[in-house]
Amino acid sequence: QVQFVESGGGLAQPGGSLKLSCAAFGFSISRITMTWFRQAPGKERELVALILGTGGLTNYGESVKGRFTISRDDAKNTVYLDMNSLKPEDTAVYYCHAPPTGSRAGYWGQGTQVTVSS
Repeated sequence: QVQFVESGGGLAQPGGSLKLSCAAFGFSISRITMTWFRQAPGKERELVALILGTGGLTNYGESVKGRFTISRDDAKNTVYLDMNSLKPEDTAVYYCHAPPTGSRAGYWGQGTQVTVSS
């Protein structure tokens, strides 16, 4: 059974930092493009960051560029999201996601809540 388990969310002050982790079980992330999405109340789920499975190239949503960094450790089967200079508008549930391919479905984690407030 495939399972993605996110952790590291919580309460942060504006300007603060958090580091999210996404550990995969029953599924190897090696050579797999991995992403982080987020969904704020009343809003659609949006792509935050992406990291390619080979080469490690990354891409970010405009609202987080320069503040968030996605990384991966394939040996630990884990993807990370370093979030710095947090803003109240970063408040959301954050999900890791392996996009679907032609041979398998996509997979989502259960999400971790991030709240930025003073």
